[in-house]
Amino acid sequence: MSSRGLGLKNEKRFLLAPSILSADPLAIDDSIDRIRGEFDWIHVDVMDGHFVPNLSFGPSVARALRARRPDAFIDVHIMVEPAEGFIDMFAAARPDLITLHAEATSHANMALSRIRSLGIRPGISINPGTPVCLIEPVLPLADLVLVMGVNPGFGGQKFIPEVLLKVRDLVRFRAVHDLGFLIEMDGGVGVENAGDLVSSGCDVLVAGSAIFGDDDPAEAAKRIRKKAEACGPSNGSRA
Repeated sequence: MSSRGLGLKNEKRFLLAPSILSADPLAIDDSIDRIRGEFDWIHVDVMDGHFVPNLSFGPSVARALRARRPDAFIDVHIMVEPAEGFIDMFAAARPDLITLHAEATSHANMALSRIRSLGIRPGISINPGTPVCLIEPVLPLADLVLVMGVNPGFGGQKFIPEVLLKVRDLVRFRAVHDLGFLIEMDGGVGVENAGDLVSSGCDVLVAGSAIFGDDDPAEAAKRIRKKAEACGPSNGSRA
C-alpha cells in the first residue's frame, strides 16, 4: 500500500483533485505546473469510447505522470468496460488509487479486492442514475466512493444537483457502519457549488474545466478551496 496515504486528516478541510482531462493534451505536465501546487491529488480520467462516449488516456500517460511526479497522489478513475480487464495494466503505472464503475463490472467485490492486493487503494464509482444501494454490499472494501455529478464522458457539463442526496446517504451509511471511505465528487464541480458539496459531505472534489479552463489555474483552484473551506463539512464527514 502506498505510503502517501489518502491525505485527509481530522481537521476542517477537503481535498482538491484537478482532472487532467481538461488540461492541454500536448502539455499536461506544464498545465499541472500552472496550478502552482494549489491541489492535493491529480485525477486521471480514463475513457474507452464504449462505457462512455469519449476516448482519453491509457496506462502510458499514468506511467509518465508517475515518473515525472514520483511524490504526487495519483487518482485514476477508469470509465471502461469490463472494468476488471484494465486493473492490472493501470496498476503497473503505480497510481495511489484506482476507482472503477459499479455499472462496468459484474464482480465489484473481486475487482476491489484485486486492486488492494496489488498495493493500491480501491475505489467504486456510480453514475447519476445509479442508486447507492447498488454498492452498499461492497462499501467495506472501498477506500473511496466516487459520485458522478454529470453523466460521464465529457468535461464542462452542468452539475446535476440531485446527486447530493446520494452523498448524504453515503455519509449516513459510513457513520452507521463505522467505515472509513472518502466521498469524491466528479463532474460539474466549480466555485459556485464547492461549498454545497463539502457541506453535504464530500471529502474530495474533482475539478477539470473550472481549473484548467481558467486563465490563471492556480487562482481558480484557490477560489474553489476558499469557497469550500468556508462552508466546512457536514456532521458525519471524515474531514
